[in-house]
Amino acid sequence: MDRTRPWRRTALAAALLASTALTGFSFPALAQTGPVNPPAQVTQHAILPDFSELVARVKPAVVSITTTFGATQAEGPRMQLPFPFNQMVPKGGPQSGAHHARGSGFIIREDGLIVTNNHVVKDGNAVSVTLDDGTERKATVLGVDPRTDIALLKIEAGKPLPFIQLGNSREVRPGEWVVAMGNPFGLGGTVTAGIVSAVSRDIGSGPYDQFIQIDAPINQGNSGGPLFTQEGKVIGMNTAIFSPTGGSVGIGFAIPSDVIRMVTNQLAATGHVTRGYIGVATQSLTPPMAKALRLPEAVGALLASVESGSPAAKAGLEAGDVIQAVNGQKIATPKDLALTVATVRPGDEARFHIVREGQNRDVSVRVGEQPKEKTAQGRAEQPVARGQLGLDLAPLTSEAREQLEVPDGLNGAVVRAVRPGSPADEAGLRPGDVIVGVGNQKVGSPSDVTKAIGSALSGKDHAVALRVLRDGAVGFVGVAAGDPAG
Repeated sequence: MDRTRPWRRTALAAALLASTALTGFSFPALAQTGPVNPPAQVTQHAILPDFSELVARVKPAVVSITTTFGATQAEGPRMQLPFPFNQMVPKGGPQSGAHHARGSGFIIREDGLIVTNNHVVKDGNAVSVTLDDGTERKATVLGVDPRTDIALLKIEAGKPLPFIQLGNSREVRPGEWVVAMGNPFGLGGTVTAGIVSAVSRDIGSGPYDQFIQIDAPINQGNSGGPLFTQEGKVIGMNTAIFSPTGGSVGIGFAIPSDVIRMVTNQLAATGHVTRGYIGVATQSLTPPMAKALRLPEAVGALLASVESGSPAAKAGLEAGDVIQAVNGQKIATPKDLALTVATVRPGDEARFHIVREGQNRDVSVRVGEQPKEKTAQGRAEQPVARGQLGLDLAPLTSEAREQLEVPDGLNGAVVRAVRPGSPADEAGLRPGDVIVGVGNQKVGSPSDVTKAIGSALSGKDHAVALRVLRDGAVGFVGVAAGDPAG
């Protein structure tokens, strides 16, 4: 698409916009002893697939979407997007106050339900849909889900419309052929093909990232277009690209169809999406943290904090607990926990398998409804190195409490200095941090901290997990030492 000012280029030009941002190894032994590709199995030349019949069959259900904006919206707030790559085209000439953006979508029900990206229609004054036969219809936005960048539209066509079935994205495998369709740069009905490069990609766009990565060329305007298998089932919706130039370089991302199905079913029924919520902040485990928490491996979601009065707090979950399964489903990372809890219906009880102070236990949690604009957040852990701790601690006085904005009821010891080159220094601890816990043990003074650290480092692993308050947020920092020291 053309634009009235130069393009912005970013390291992550997650465009695909309809004018808005689309935002040495050790290998396991093989079970067989012979070659995996004996000559007898590869002598026949492979024939590349022909997608023409597939395209002819599904093309009538793919639509182009035009979103109209006022001049203020197009030039101001609309630029604040997760993937900042916008292209606005004046409507009616350069002097016109209205702008419009183009994207893609596809019909999922014969009565005119259409799926597209939220960023395609976000903040628009009006949305219209152009069908494959050129017919244009006004569209109503039934609901949007910014957390997954999905929007559901409705048009009235006066007749049943051709629609596309959603496939099962859990069956998608890297290496299989896929076809992308859409409206790149306003060129409607464009088809590209490639393979699935990877699945369950987290590109940092939101708490529920699990994108399908593809190498089929997709560009600005492909946002909201369907991604097909060779059987004609939709396994994803094209949403973002990774590019240093803003154009396709063979790294694109699609929202899985299983996510689309869950979200659109709720949007069609109620206009909004309800997700499970337990009220915790989590962080990843590092090997030193795992040792300090008496875990055999760094697997699970470590609870950095538990919100007061939340479902997790009412169930007895505590900071320092490590969640390793929910309803029998393995939790290896904080992302796994966010995705799994979000699928639990609010009001239902879920069984959490946790490790607390080295002991396995099961806890039943009655899952609540996620508050608006609240998402499960993962805290970035600090780098950790081995050695002595090297901390100089001071009491948390009333003056220090006020200066460091320590909440009432939270006690601990202030880090007054950190010895350069020490494990505490290399782990990222710094003056002004407030140590409020050592492992699962609360502390209220420097002597409490020193005693708890000494006890933790007396174990065979010589590792300790410090619970630290910094800039109003509480999280764990794992520190390992060669010798017991405080």
